[in-house]
Amino acid sequence: MKTPLAIKFALCLCILASVMLSNGLLAQDTQQGHKAESPTLTVASKSFTESVILAELLRQLAVDSGSASEHISQLGGTRIVWNALLAGEIDAYVDYSGTLQQEILQLSGSTSWDALAEGLAEYGVRISRPLGFNNTYALGMPQELAKSLGLERISQLREHPDVVMGFSNEFMDRPDGWPGVRMNYQLPQQSVTGLDHDLAYRALQSGDIQLTDLYSTDAEVDYYQLQVLDDDEHFFPPYQALIVYRADVENRFPEVLTAWKQLTGHIDATQMSQMNAQVKIHGKGEAQVASTFLQAQLGITSMAQGIAKPSALSEVARYTWDHLQLVLVSLFMAIVVAIPLGIFAAKNASIGRGILALSSVLQTIPSLALFVVLIPLLGIGAAPAIAALFLYSLLPIVRNTHSGLTQIPQHLQDSSRALGLSPGYRLRRIELPLALPTIIAGIQTAAVINVGTATLAALVGAGGYGQPILTGIRLDDFGLILQGAAPAALMAVAVQGGFQWLGGRLTAKH
Repeated sequence: MKTPLAIKFALCLCILASVMLSNGLLAQDTQQGHKAESPTLTVASKSFTESVILAELLRQLAVDSGSASEHISQLGGTRIVWNALLAGEIDAYVDYSGTLQQEILQLSGSTSWDALAEGLAEYGVRISRPLGFNNTYALGMPQELAKSLGLERISQLREHPDVVMGFSNEFMDRPDGWPGVRMNYQLPQQSVTGLDHDLAYRALQSGDIQLTDLYSTDAEVDYYQLQVLDDDEHFFPPYQALIVYRADVENRFPEVLTAWKQLTGHIDATQMSQMNAQVKIHGKGEAQVASTFLQAQLGITSMAQGIAKPSALSEVARYTWDHLQLVLVSLFMAIVVAIPLGIFAAKNASIGRGILALSSVLQTIPSLALFVVLIPLLGIGAAPAIAALFLYSLLPIVRNTHSGLTQIPQHLQDSSRALGLSPGYRLRRIELPLALPTIIAGIQTAAVINVGTATLAALVGAGGYGQPILTGIRLDDFGLILQGAAPAALMAVAVQGGFQWLGGRLTAKH
């Protein structure tokens, strides 16, 4: 008996997804086995260049001390990285005293290092002494514009309500960001745009905005000739860079903490700004810049020196494999769950309305929010990404399965009943084959949605095509953005074409 094409396709999809799941579990088991023999210290960075460089310094010093270490780059904003630290997903990262005071501990007034350390100890978290530079928040605009408006201090913005402002998304919501600045200085501006921090400089250059938030060590401040407005009412607290780490690191990696102490007091604002410029303006890699600093300032020849950078082709291949795993595993899970739900919804009208409504509600949740919400439950990495993509895939498959079964002509249904066929036999041999083209169309829609949405997985440390896109945005490198965006578009087109061909074959057959 000839095996139907749809069954062959389903079997291939199941086998491929199963292999990917097995590989993932095997890799996880292998990783755990290595950790049992040689524990790996995990450092993370936020999604801006300075954080990535500082995390590379931590990683390279850890390796130099004899410990295995990995760096999860551009994990996200403050809360995502902080929650990953509390959950044990990472061991350390670099943050700033003002951020810890205002955003994490929500302390007001002047706060000493001892007060910060005491407050963080309640969470099982420790901090190092300051690394040596204060990367405070600031507000800035092009020098020529500031001169023409006579702006030198933040308080003078009260006299210029028409200044077009655009702030980084995190600054828009933080108590030590725009809400606090506006209240403290009694500023009249109400309409303010939120955008990515790295894109704000381009927006300033093009004139789309006139003022934005800066980090005082940003390389772009000098490069774009920006005027930093004086914080004349001293609203912003000090933002001394500190190493933030889990308390158990003291017992698990004492030699690493000894190595990290070499950084305290040894990075001034000028040095940090120069390192940022080497990456953002001169196009050097963060690992290379960190390695050069360690050799020049501490006399440490880092393990990162001499390591060849992977070729663009091998990088794209790695991103493709990661992306493909996310899409196919989540799609396989959705098919297994959504088709039975669609059948049940078609056979039980009252309950079916609830199933369709719930699936629709899941589809309305903003994708980025869903990725982040799942982190406390599933940690960082592939797990929350696959779970989010699975939930997004349910609606198209459930809805199309339901529609395909309920739209079968009534006379065909009556004929199958008149023949005395059992409900199960009618479903397997008549109804599902007739509904199969519609079901395949739903799977096609879910697959295409997954390919695009999976680019956000890089925000939770899951890799894929989103990784070069995020790095390209951060470095203002259009080539890197294309390295992720172009293959993602090609994959979506391939998926679309493949399912259209399959749907055509099934329609012709049935």
